[in-house]
Amino acid sequence: MAPSTDDTVSKQEIFNDGFWNNNAIFVQLLGMCPLLGVTTSAENGFWMGLATLLVLMGSNLIVSLVRGVIPAEVRIPAYIVIIASLVTVVELVMNAWMHEMYLILGLFIPLIVVNCSILGRAEAFASKNSVSDSLVDAVGMGLGFMFALLLLGGVRELFGQGELFGFDVFGANYPDVLVFILPPGAFLALGFILAGVNIINMRVKQRKEAALTTLAPVSDLS
Repeated sequence: MAPSTDDTVSKQEIFNDGFWNNNAIFVQLLGMCPLLGVTTSAENGFWMGLATLLVLMGSNLIVSLVRGVIPAEVRIPAYIVIIASLVTVVELVMNAWMHEMYLILGLFIPLIVVNCSILGRAEAFASKNSVSDSLVDAVGMGLGFMFALLLLGGVRELFGQGELFGFDVFGANYPDVLVFILPPGAFLALGFILAGVNIINMRVKQRKEAALTTLAPVSDLS
């Protein structure tokens, strides 16, 4: 969605655009490093997605608040400093209160700083829109990113180990398909997920076009 301060753009449209229509993973193919690196389980995907969501919300909020103060010439370095500060806070909190998960996610937590979707939203949206709209955009984009990580992690864990969030789904006799847990499995699972997303989008588009055709006035046959 093009950045706009036009009140005719509803917050629902902003959220939908971030969560699905302009999803950072499914549409823009951004943030692929954590997507492929940490999604060996649904739990890993959830916590990585939550950490990214918190940073995205904080960065959009701060950038929107100070957008009139930061000189245009140094806006990108300023945005990076803001994002890096928020990532440091999230990293320290996880290290203190969720040390085991912190060790599992490892280097991918500080790599949130270079997540193109976060810097992109700060530059393309938060720096040009109100605080409320920027927060809605952050929530939509963040939840969309979390959904992608959670979905891929769930698929890999389910078919790789027969479990979901650590709970046995297919029974003790399920033969582990280790390819889904290994790095190549991330690419295979992501490919099928992207194909499914494209099919869904195509069918939604076809239904909308059919509805518009049905509602269109019938021209006179004179």
